[in-house]
Amino acid sequence: MQRGAVLGSTGSIGTNCLEVIGALPGQLSLRGVAARQSWQALGEQSRRFAPRYAVLEDSALRPTVPRDAFSPQTELLFGPDAVAQLASDPEVDVVVSSIVGAAGLAGTWAALEAGKRVCLANKETLVVAGPLVMDLARKNGVPLLPVDSEHSAIFQALQSGRPQEVRRIVLTASGGPFRGWTRDQLEQVTPEMALRHPNWKMGPKITIDSATLMNKALEVIEARWLFDLGPDQIEVVVHPQSIVHSFVEFVDGSVMAQLGPPDMKLPIQYALTFPERLDGPAPRLDWNRNMHLDFHPPDLETFPALALGFEVARKGGTCGAVLNAANERAVELFLQGQLRFVDIPRACRAVLDNHTFAARPSLGDLVHLDRWARDEVTRWNS
Repeated sequence: MQRGAVLGSTGSIGTNCLEVIGALPGQLSLRGVAARQSWQALGEQSRRFAPRYAVLEDSALRPTVPRDAFSPQTELLFGPDAVAQLASDPEVDVVVSSIVGAAGLAGTWAALEAGKRVCLANKETLVVAGPLVMDLARKNGVPLLPVDSEHSAIFQALQSGRPQEVRRIVLTASGGPFRGWTRDQLEQVTPEMALRHPNWKMGPKITIDSATLMNKALEVIEARWLFDLGPDQIEVVVHPQSIVHSFVEFVDGSVMAQLGPPDMKLPIQYALTFPERLDGPAPRLDWNRNMHLDFHPPDLETFPALALGFEVARKGGTCGAVLNAANERAVELFLQGQLRFVDIPRACRAVLDNHTFAARPSLGDLVHLDRWARDEVTRWNS
């Protein structure tokens, strides 16, 4: 029995994770859940699973959240320190890190420091601080298992060979809602249009990232550190059906791919139960119906965000933290109607070009640059 804590339990990944845990009662149990502000949803999860802890990161909610919204068996905690407390709880075996954005780094770090197995759904952790995080995981002998469907696919395919036998990995991208659009058409994109993803049901931030292809840019950077690859060993191909989740090409020419419906429960379960494969709640492909799989190269001119990902993967250092923070702030402004869709990658490009680069930043340096980059995007847009 693996006892789990889910950080970001009320988001898309978190709710899917709880479905998996609920479907495998003999294998998984829930020790704690954490969210930023969504106390109603967190309360519902508490009443359903009766975990030992429920954490709201926003301490300002303490006076207003009714205690009877939560199970009497659940202790309700508040504040960022409580998230770290849950992540390092001695009674927790595995931590699912699915808090959106750079905010997820703190919980991941606390779990790794405490020697917990981490199922990483927060790609920004490695985008911001990849070398530092991977060094910490290696130092403490802690497995860091990917939950993103693309990185889970790579991880599964890599079981077919040794690291020195890998020629390259190829991350698949759906292309988002604007696949095939021209730059002139993108000038007219509204938040409502960008939030309509054709294949996946996700939170608003990652859905916008998928529309700009920034999500794939961040995945390129994540893969660079997670799998210890050279930047020239990572490629991206557009695959509209989202059935092939990514693949690995080995030096002998063999290509290993992982396929499945566009649903997050399978990669979540694989990370939670690795190395075991169990019958679980993930949907299956229907091989009795006709289907076709298309692949074509991405349009880097129309979607320049993806090129930023390859650039940052090559440069490393402080670039990941700056790109991620600039993008998070730009997406916020776009969703608020204060920034155009096409200006999201432009703002990121401007801030990235104007930051003071350091090849080996400390964690404190990265936190400082995160704040600086957000402020720079706000100034750029004013």
